[in-house]
Amino acid sequence: MTAPHPTTSRRGRLFPLAVVAVTAVVIALLLLGQRGSSDDGAAAAGDGTAAGSELPDLTGLERRESGDPLAEGPPDAPVGLIVYSDYQCTFCAAWTTDTLPALREYVADGQLRIEWRDISIFGEPSDRAARAAYAAGLQGGHQEFHDALFADGATRGADGLGQESLVELAAELGLDADRFTEDLTADATRAMTARNAAEAEALGAVSTPSFLLDGRPVVGAQPPEVFTAAIDEALAAADGAR
Repeated sequence: MTAPHPTTSRRGRLFPLAVVAVTAVVIALLLLGQRGSSDDGAAAAGDGTAAGSELPDLTGLERRESGDPLAEGPPDAPVGLIVYSDYQCTFCAAWTTDTLPALREYVADGQLRIEWRDISIFGEPSDRAARAAYAAGLQGGHQEFHDALFADGATRGADGLGQESLVELAAELGLDADRFTEDLTADATRAMTARNAAEAEALGAVSTPSFLLDGRPVVGAQPPEVFTAAIDEALAAADGAR
């Protein structure tokens, strides 16, 4: 089982949660296959997805909370996508430009809900950016802030993720800079980013980008057709279950 498209990774511990243990193994296998691919991710076979029959049902990790500041799409959308991403991850930036626009068409049609789990593979600048994205989300601006951090398919680098730069960006996007600054450093914001990081580590999703699409792992910056095919399959299954 291989995953041909690149991710950024670090070594992380796995929490002893039985419900996600199998998933951690599958993601690890996907990542091992991926490391055997070429640098540009084009040589290995496979699409970075895992067959649903091999996994426990992880759709329960979708929070489906109304008003979630880190979500796009209706809470009752038939298909859910969880995105584990880092704002210093170049592959995440490329995925945002190359693949995300196609998925947002499903969001606009009410067929897909995207829930972001912004995590920090690269340390404090990434953690600060994740907190900033959450602070923007509290003002309804997560999507715009997220896209601005990955503008033109590139990252801003650690120097562009300092608090002053992030507050300036928030102001440029029309957010209340004072409220943004307060939320950026609030204990509740730190608790949310810590919760997302713990979830990712429990799953073994310590490389970015990683995804759960309809409860199934997808690892790496896969092209649009991998996601759209999986979404279409999940939509067909949802229609058949009605």
